[in-house]
Amino acid sequence: MASGGTKLAALALLTLLGCVVRTCEASYGHPNRLLTSRSPPLPGSGPPPAVLAVGYYNQTCYQAEQIVRAAVKKAVYANRGIGAGLIRLFFHDCFVRGCDASILLDETEASPLPEKLGRPNYRSLRGFEVIDQAKTALEKKCQGVVSCADIIAFAARDATVLLSNGTVQFDMPSGRFDGRVSLASETLPNLPSPFADLTTLKTLFDSKGLSLDDMVTLSGAHTVGVSHCSSFADRLPRNASDPLAMHSTLAGSLTKKCRSGSSTVDHDSKTPGDLDSQYYRNVLDGKVLLKSDATLMSSSETEAKVRFHAYYPWVWAGRFKAAMVKMGGIEVKTSADGEIRRQCRFVNAPTIERVYVLSADS
Repeated sequence: MASGGTKLAALALLTLLGCVVRTCEASYGHPNRLLTSRSPPLPGSGPPPAVLAVGYYNQTCYQAEQIVRAAVKKAVYANRGIGAGLIRLFFHDCFVRGCDASILLDETEASPLPEKLGRPNYRSLRGFEVIDQAKTALEKKCQGVVSCADIIAFAARDATVLLSNGTVQFDMPSGRFDGRVSLASETLPNLPSPFADLTTLKTLFDSKGLSLDDMVTLSGAHTVGVSHCSSFADRLPRNASDPLAMHSTLAGSLTKKCRSGSSTVDHDSKTPGDLDSQYYRNVLDGKVLLKSDATLMSSSETEAKVRFHAYYPWVWAGRFKAAMVKMGGIEVKTSADGEIRRQCRFVNAPTIERVYVLSADS
């Protein structure tokens, strides 16, 4: 200690939490341009399981579901095909990294090949603009509250209600957080191929926690939407010796359409704009486009389920509701491993945590 005065030494640790950098161009992507001092989680200390709930936003953004519904209604009334696209978007999101809106992420410098550029998704998914519109409206009403993952789930639910003409109505639990990773390389291993056989489909659905009954039930979504000719080219021309061969009349019609330059065909020529059980009658009659649909007739167990849904459409409607909700719970993110994106097409800029040491001398 110095004589004639008192010298005080003080150390103060100041941690600035929530210092969000907002200087990353027009989007919130490009995390490679920012650094964070946040420590990685300890090994084995994974996030707690998510708990989804009906009415999750009742207190924080009570109009959330109505806002999404309004955007979906506007889009579907203009083009019913968008409704089928929204249901498919939900399916393709949940089967890759869980229901975390990773399917919405655009390419950036840090992530040049996201899921939407994967072979099963590229130029075949629809409905992105509907999600964007709903998110913009939600951010104006209650900023930073509603996840993009929940918007996809709500939109798929609302599209189901509209395309079924009110027959298939159900509540969709919410509380999902958005993921930060999207890789095109993960799409082929995780999404059912239109050329898949029954064994492959069963294995894939089982890996997602979905039963054989869930698989057959969800396949009924192919009563709406379209398929590219390339997705069923393996079934044309018709092979009469194949027990799962396409109906000869349909095969002839499709051969002409695809050769004439048409790139897409309705899955269901009977009721193409309605979500109903017509799909199962089509399967029984050999009037489905994809091998993955026809293969449901390759075992007595799945054939029995197809016949049951064809003859009892109201039972299928009830099971479809339950299967949609169950699918919506696949690998859900929480605040521990996810975020609420500001824009659905880009991850948020990382939060930077800094530690300052202050000293005083007198």
